[in-house]
Amino acid sequence: MKLSRPYLLSAALIIPLAVGSFLLLDRLVWNQRLPDGLIQANGRIEGDHVTVASKFPGRIQQLFVREGATVTSGQVLIRLDDRQTSARADQARHAFEAHEAQVQAAHMTLTVLNLDVPLSIERAEAQVAKAKDGVGKALSVEREARTDAQRFRDLAVKDEASIQQRDQAAMRWEVAQKDIASSRSALTQAVKELAQAELGWKRIRAMESDVTALERQRDQAEAVLAEAESVLKDLTITAPTSGTVTTRMVDVGEVVAAGAPLLELVDLDRLYLKVYVPEVQIGKLRLDLAARIYTDAFPDQPFDATVRYIASKAEFTPKEVQTPDERIKLIYAVKLYLATNPDHRLTPGLPADAIIRWRGDVPWAKPR
Repeated sequence: MKLSRPYLLSAALIIPLAVGSFLLLDRLVWNQRLPDGLIQANGRIEGDHVTVASKFPGRIQQLFVREGATVTSGQVLIRLDDRQTSARADQARHAFEAHEAQVQAAHMTLTVLNLDVPLSIERAEAQVAKAKDGVGKALSVEREARTDAQRFRDLAVKDEASIQQRDQAAMRWEVAQKDIASSRSALTQAVKELAQAELGWKRIRAMESDVTALERQRDQAEAVLAEAESVLKDLTITAPTSGTVTTRMVDVGEVVAAGAPLLELVDLDRLYLKVYVPEVQIGKLRLDLAARIYTDAFPDQPFDATVRYIASKAEFTPKEVQTPDERIKLIYAVKLYLATNPDHRLTPGLPADAIIRWRGDVPWAKPR
C-alpha cells in the first residue's frame, strides 16, 4: 500500500513530538522519586484468618455473635442442639456412678477381709494350741489312771485293797481314756477351723481379682463418660483466639456438617501489609526495618510497621530469565506488621502504600 505525502509529513511531525513528551514525563517522574534509602511499595492490608468450625454435625440452636463482633479467646460463639448427646452423657454418668459404687463396696469388703483373716487365723491357732494342751493333759491323766488301775488290781488279788477301790481305779482309767478321745476330737476340729481360717488368704486374693475387674469396668465407664462429655462440650463452640468476626456463614436453625466453616475471625491487633518489592531493590531489605503505612482513608496519619517477613523466592517469574530487563520483572513478597491499630481503624482488604526505610539517616517521605 502506498502512503500519501500528507500522511508521511504528519507522521514525521508527530513522532518527534511524542518522543519529546515521553522524555519530559520521564524526567518529571524521576524528579518525584523517593530519596535513596526509602523504598515505596503498595498492597492490601491482611490478617491471620481463623476459621471456626464444628467437630460434629448438628443443628444450630443459638448464635451469639455476628459480623463485626469483637470476641475473646474461649468466648462462646455458637451452641449446637445437644439434647441427644446430653442424654447419652447422663446415661454414661449413671453407669459410671454405679460402677464406682461397686468398686467402693468391693474395696470395703477387701479391707474387712484383710483385717478379719489374720484375726481368725490367730484365734484358730490359739484353739489348736489349747486342744493340743488338752490332749497332753488327757494323756498324762490316762497314764496315771492306768497305773493306779493296775496297782489296785494287783493289790486286790493280794487282798490288800478292796474290790471297790479296784473298780473305782478301773473306772477312772476308763474315763481318762474317753477324755483322750474327746481332746483328740477337739484338736481335730481346731485344726480344721485353722485350715478354714487360712483359706481367708485365698478369699482375699479372689476379692483382689474381683476389685481389679470392677476397677477395669469402672475405668471403661469413665472413658465412655469422658467421651460423651467431650462431645457435649464440643457442641458449644468457643472462640479459638481473640479477634473480630469478619464473616458469618450460618444462621440459627441450619444443620451443619462436621468440619463445615461457621465463622471467620481476624485479629485486628495483628494486621500486616503484604507488598511486593522488585528484585533490584530486595537486596536492600532486611528483617526489623522500620516502615510507615499510608491509606486513602487516613492520608495524614501514617501507621508504624516493621518488616517481619521477606520471601526467599520470587513471584511472577518469566519462563526464561536471561536478560537484565527480564530480571527486573522479578518481585518478592514482603510483610510489614503494624505496630498498633488504634480503634481498629484498619481492616483486612484495605489498600495501602508503604514506605520502607533501609537507611536510618534518611528522613521519612510520603508515597509518591
